[in-house]
Amino acid sequence: MAKGVRIVVTLECTECRTNPAKRSNGVSRYTTQKNRRNTTARLELKKFCRHCNKQTVHKEIK
Repeated sequence: MAKGVRIVVTLECTECRTNPAKRSNGVSRYTTQKNRRNTTARLELKKFCRHCNKQTVHKEIK
């Protein structure tokens, strides 16, 4: 059986991660899928962060 090309990745808010004052509330995380062949670089999307209460850049983490 062939392995799937699509993998599940986790996106994390960059502003919550870098600001230690906001980190006490938590870090906004989303899960999504990406195609490993077409998108080899790390994924960056603008998503809504509940802790920052605005749209921020979410980057792929391991």
